[in-house]
Amino acid sequence: MQKYDLIIIGTGSGNTIITPEFDDLEIAIIEKDVFGGTCLNRGCIPSKMLIHVADVITEITHSHELGITIGSPTVNWPEIQSRIFGRIDPISNSGEDYRKNLPNVTVYSGEASFVTSHEIMVGDEVIRGDQIVIATGATPVLPTINGLADVPFHTSDSIMRIDELPGRLAIIGGGYIATELAHVFSAFGSDVVMLVRGNTLLPQEDISIQERFVKVFSERVDVRFNTTINQIKQKDNVIVCEYGDNGPSLLEVDMLLIATGRLPNLDSLNVGTAGINTKNGYIVTDEYMRTSVENIWALGDVTNPHQLKHTANAEAKIVSHNLIHSDLRQVDLKPIPHAVFTNPQISSVGYTQQTLDDMNASYVTATEEYSDVAYGWAMENTTGFCKIIADPTSGMILGAHIIGPQSSTMIHQLIQGMKFNQTVKELSKGFLYVHPALSEVVENALIKASDECEQRQSGF
Repeated sequence: MQKYDLIIIGTGSGNTIITPEFDDLEIAIIEKDVFGGTCLNRGCIPSKMLIHVADVITEITHSHELGITIGSPTVNWPEIQSRIFGRIDPISNSGEDYRKNLPNVTVYSGEASFVTSHEIMVGDEVIRGDQIVIATGATPVLPTINGLADVPFHTSDSIMRIDELPGRLAIIGGGYIATELAHVFSAFGSDVVMLVRGNTLLPQEDISIQERFVKVFSERVDVRFNTTINQIKQKDNVIVCEYGDNGPSLLEVDMLLIATGRLPNLDSLNVGTAGINTKNGYIVTDEYMRTSVENIWALGDVTNPHQLKHTANAEAKIVSHNLIHSDLRQVDLKPIPHAVFTNPQISSVGYTQQTLDDMNASYVTATEEYSDVAYGWAMENTTGFCKIIADPTSGMILGAHIIGPQSSTMIHQLIQGMKFNQTVKELSKGFLYVHPALSEVVENALIKASDECEQRQSGF
């Protein structure tokens, strides 16, 4: 049996654990799929490269609002794919080659399965590790729908590498993956129909964001809410989705995308055999990223329900340090921001208004529209806004939510304010904002929030 000082399962953020400090350790890396993990190969990176193209097309489509006359853009799907994966695939291949050429690293291709807390089976071979890191990410969740297994369908893992664009695409789901890909394929010319079980899109977002997004997005995409899908079947060259509670409705499409969330695949990993505790489908870790088993660590989507690359990277840095140092570092992710790269773009940090209502918490809100500042006015943007939620007593930010262009960039000032306990007054009046930059949307929302706090404190 081959023995190692460290075994890493997964080559996404797990691959970043290995620094020069690990040169004296014998390390095994196990990867069952493409080297580099989900983000590089079928997640964050290729999807955002597609979304950038979709954003450009959307801008062109609305250019007449600025007095520009342009013909309908033509999408060259093979060329777009070639540009994206022609850059991504060599990175994956070179990353694998680099690891294989390190004298102290052995790369195993295959699915890992725990035999004991120190032993892992890969293929027909069992290897042993003093320390083990689980960084296997998450996989698409498939809903239970009659007939689904008998028809061809795609998930986010495969849809970006299809040979040609569908004329009509059905998307089952209403979360961030569903809306981002609906934006892409609708911009590229596909007729997109979203079948959503609930009554809104992006249900985890602040209620104000949801309402504005549904209104705007429904103008571009056929969104059908409160949809119960009864059966899916193949009919000649089309896929038929039968849905509805009061008499069936039929939807015929060329392609079907399932986007109903992602969860860790712990069954194949056989974590129970190693004695690793789980909760709600995720591996449980402590503040040092240790599992319930002393020598086993976990990071990323397999343990963090937020399923964000920036949290996984931060966790990987903690694990990297703690593996080889006695002064263990605690992971500190708060506040955790996120962004949805659909169109309009959305970003968020902290509590939503509905969560604070459920907590019976005291708060004030302030909203500034893009159209009320000079640059938003210049852009002819009538849909974007920034919403600040603050504690009326302390003036601290409880939550911040932005919908509109560049929101994923503009949110960072508010993340910093929350992290370092800056009040809305300090953030709004403590320094100069560039005029007429789009960041004045944030400035004005903060000023309004500060004024609301002062009024509440004075008893008005």
